[in-house]
Amino acid sequence: MITKAFYEDIIKKIGKTNFDKVQKARVGIAGLGGLGSNCAANLVRVGFKKFTLADFDVIDPTNLGRQFYFQDQVGTAKVEALKINLLRINPELDLETFKKKIEAHDVKKIFEGCEVVAECFDKAESKSMLVTELLKMGKFVVCGSGLGGFGSSDDIRIHEIKKNLVIVGDLKSDICSKPPLSPRVNVAAAKQADIILDFVLNRA
Repeated sequence: MITKAFYEDIIKKIGKTNFDKVQKARVGIAGLGGLGSNCAANLVRVGFKKFTLADFDVIDPTNLGRQFYFQDQVGTAKVEALKINLLRINPELDLETFKKKIEAHDVKKIFEGCEVVAECFDKAESKSMLVTELLKMGKFVVCGSGLGGFGSSDDIRIHEIKKNLVIVGDLKSDICSKPPLSPRVNVAAAKQADIILDFVLNRA
């Protein structure tokens, strides 16, 4: 059981009404790498309880530099490892997991029950596909684009593209020419989580 003090502290900070909103909302996380894993951890720490987690990949040693995983989890499916890690923060979570590469025909089945979805893919074509399908469903979508390199973290900004589509990043740094490193990735992941929190409390 989670300690009573954990919930009481969140309620003290955001209020009981807002806490209830957070507890009821289901958040989808598409891609459980540097953005997705850290975004999920941030959301759990502010009281979110219901998640749909989707990723086909397994943890590689190179992931440990920026993703919310540990050495003894190398070789484990990301959906399983993240489930374990999030439950260590709050053992009362409601976690739905999908270990698969998401195709267009999967999107509705996987994320239909989510109020908001964090797009955390690496490849541009996958990002575009997911966003297109989610917007058709009327979902609120928070994307990441332009997180590579180091320094200039203030360039990682929030871009409101439309009412239900927000992009976090500098919109220009290519992770192929500027590999993603933990500091900037975590800045973006935290901003994604904050946008989701704001959406659930003030817009949903």
